[in-house]
Amino acid sequence: MSISLSINNNLLNLKKLNLPTRYYHFNQDENYIKFLSVGEGIFPRDKINTNIKLFNSNYIFTTESATKVYPSDGNFGLNSINIELSNSNCEFLNDELILYKNSKFIELLNIKSDKNSTFFYTSILSHGRSFEIFDFTQMLARNKFTIDKELEYYENYDINGKYLKNYFQRHELNDAIFAKIYIKSKDNEYLREALFANNFVSFSYTKTKKMIIGVISSNSMHKLKQNINKVWKIYRKSLNKSEFDLGKQ
Repeated sequence: MSISLSINNNLLNLKKLNLPTRYYHFNQDENYIKFLSVGEGIFPRDKINTNIKLFNSNYIFTTESATKVYPSDGNFGLNSINIELSNSNCEFLNDELILYKNSKFIELLNIKSDKNSTFFYTSILSHGRSFEIFDFTQMLARNKFTIDKELEYYENYDINGKYLKNYFQRHELNDAIFAKIYIKSKDNEYLREALFANNFVSFSYTKTKKMIIGVISSNSMHKLKQNINKVWKIYRKSLNKSEFDLGKQ
């Protein structure tokens, strides 16, 4: 299951589309694409590949709904996203990832950017269904960010639900929903100061300060998404862009 898009000067060219992957393209105030995988979710051995190339373009991407990962007897489900940017701006806001009991999942994110491009990318990890708090088996993530062919940030982790469940119980923590935000703006110093001024203090620079990364947590998905939208609004303001409605309320 895969989709490949090439966008040149804001003109969309569909390179590849394998069902059940689909997409909706809106061209109103800005180019906006929603990705939709027709079906119940990701099962063991499923491989979802999304490839996006932007040249001299500005696009907003999101998912239609939460990504559900189903139980596994040993095999992983995989979601791979590859984004290449040249003199472009890419804003990609994912809905939450819901790992069902006994699920196994691999996330691969690879963003290649030149110095003239900007991006805003978010991912959300929920605690699972309300009756399955951190009951997934294993999640692996390999997230790589390259700017002008130089590695700026590499994220490599392997977590299991049992460890998270025990950690939260021991420390009596309630904020078990997490959002990770990766940003490359035109002026990272200005943006970081603006985030701090709005009480978003868990944001820091990467290797050579060409990116900003941050984590937001909450016990409410609604509140978490509200805070993501606040951060996104600050990012867009730094690019002299007005607030954008994803139409998903």
